[in-house]
Amino acid sequence: MDASIAILAAEEQNPLVPAVYDIVWSIVALSIVGLVFWKFVIPKFRDVLERRTEEIEGGIKRAEELQAEAKHALEQYRAQLAESRAEAAKIREEARNQGQQIIDEMKVQAQTESDRIVANGQTQLEAHRQHIVADLRTDLGRTAVDLAEKIIGDSVADDAKRAATVDRFLSELDAIGADSATGK
Repeated sequence: MDASIAILAAEEQNPLVPAVYDIVWSIVALSIVGLVFWKFVIPKFRDVLERRTEEIEGGIKRAEELQAEAKHALEQYRAQLAESRAEAAKIREEARNQGQQIIDEMKVQAQTESDRIVANGQTQLEAHRQHIVADLRTDLGRTAVDLAEKIIGDSVADDAKRAATVDRFLSELDAIGADSATGK
């Protein structure tokens, strides 16, 4: 019978189902490991998770702050850019105005210089005309005296008489010229 009990006991024991003592010792070992996890590992894991959560939330908050600062900086940049453009337009307009003023001043200076040159030319022309008239009087006087000497056959050597004769002759020519200019 002993052999039959052993066979029955062998038949009753399933190799896939563990023995009761294995189950009990597994539960005890699992409870000890669970208790160690519960007491030591899980609180440290929670602390690590909380720190990581705080770091992530802090990082998100810092990122939002940096994004707000970047947005503010962009707005300032755009405002400065608009201000710079307005200032550049103002400077261009001032430069145009100054250029126009310079052109106007140069025109006035050129006109003044032109008037001065014309006046100087007229003065020189008048001086030259007077010089030519004086030369012509002298030459005409000599020619008139030479002709008078030939016509009269007498020498008109007296300078005073010669000058008087030349002046009278030129006065008569001027009178004839003036009469013809006025239409008489």
